[in-house]
Amino acid sequence: MTQAKMELYGRLSDTDLFLLSKEGDGAAFTEIYNRYWAILYRHARRILSDAEDAEDVIQETFILFLQKTPNLELKSTLSGYLYTTVRNRIFNRMEHEKVKDKYISSIERFAEEGEYQTDYLVRERQLTVLIEQEIAALPEMMKTVFQLSRNSNLSYKEIADQLNVSESVVRNNVSRALKILKSKFGLMALMCFLLNN
Repeated sequence: MTQAKMELYGRLSDTDLFLLSKEGDGAAFTEIYNRYWAILYRHARRILSDAEDAEDVIQETFILFLQKTPNLELKSTLSGYLYTTVRNRIFNRMEHEKVKDKYISSIERFAEEGEYQTDYLVRERQLTVLIEQEIAALPEMMKTVFQLSRNSNLSYKEIADQLNVSESVVRNNVSRALKILKSKFGLMALMCFLLNN
């Protein structure tokens, strides 16, 4: 575009430039772009903390304007339309950032919970190993009776018949085994172990 033509377009009103743009006049669009780019950028920059984000918003605004111009009917001034478009683009960007932040937070929360679950499972396995070691260290009869009651789900009578001892011997051995384990690991830990195994 020659200097004379630039000066001519520079003197045109926004309305005239818009009407010429609607007819596909590239020089009119270029004048609108040059006339409003810096003003709109400063406006966007006041709201957005990042300079590149502000530039992106202005570029998006002019691309949208260019795409819509052939069918666009202005309800206010050209500057009003451009400012509104910039504001909407900023809101869209902020909303997108909120969604992204929520998504990242949920992933972080999931990771933290996953770590907690993993940590819990590791501790539970360690406790199980310790309790199994204590059971293995019980006196032979006590250990046998306890393991039959826990692992084989046999009644006291069934265990008594299998070992050729009285039910009271079975009951006493199970009771003493539980007391020993409870004193070493606490009731809650022992209950968890018995329920999970």
